[in-house]
Amino acid sequence: MTFCLGINVEEGLVGIADTRITSGSECITARKVSVFRIGSHPFFVMTSGLRSVRDKSIIYFEEALEEREQPFTRLFQVVNAYAGQIRRVAEEDKPALTASGFQFNIHAIVGGQLEHDREHRLFMIYPEGNWVEVNKGTPYQIIGETGYGKPVLDRTLKYQDSMRFALKVGCLAFDSTRISAAGVDFPIDVVIYDRAKAILVEHRYEKEDLKEISTWWQDRLRASVTALPAHCIERVFEELAASPGGGNGQSVLDGCA
Repeated sequence: MTFCLGINVEEGLVGIADTRITSGSECITARKVSVFRIGSHPFFVMTSGLRSVRDKSIIYFEEALEEREQPFTRLFQVVNAYAGQIRRVAEEDKPALTASGFQFNIHAIVGGQLEHDREHRLFMIYPEGNWVEVNKGTPYQIIGETGYGKPVLDRTLKYQDSMRFALKVGCLAFDSTRISAAGVDFPIDVVIYDRAKAILVEHRYEKEDLKEISTWWQDRLRASVTALPAHCIERVFEELAASPGGGNGQSVLDGCA
């Protein structure tokens, strides 16, 4: 599986992508995020799904960028161009994949800011080539293994948060996914786009780099559960203590003691 997370906050963009590729019983490491530049304006593409579809669509997209006479000036134009390459790959490979029992599966997150964009933008592309913009109301999108990282993001992340806060929350969302999903693991690639400076930086984290964060978070979660105000929960155990016992219920409790 895959964990790719794109976050859109007021200061800029944060992207996090794991690198585990699973094929049968084999696991390899490969990048799932690509960085491009049109003139001095950077943007990134993160993908989940079949690796063969991802690689082919990215190569076709690179070729389309090189052959284009007039450069793109808006990020949505880039998104349309990449979506077009996904449709092209679908026309070429989808029948053979379907006949072999595979689903044509690719999702992509595209983020950046080009010359005529008033602000940084973040988009998510579906396998059919249609897309949606990730906006201020829900300032993130996960592709791949989507379920495990959502709770921490939904409870904490806001568009007004700093990129530092967004990266912290993003790392916790990845850690939650890594713990529960065998197909997601280190190393992870991080991209940060700073709106004020109009620059994009890349960084890779190994497991040891984020070990302190993971351990701290797990310890605090357990401590928070212990300290949780839980009067309504205590009532159950008060009733249990007041119960005279006997019957099947008592034998089950005794057996678990």
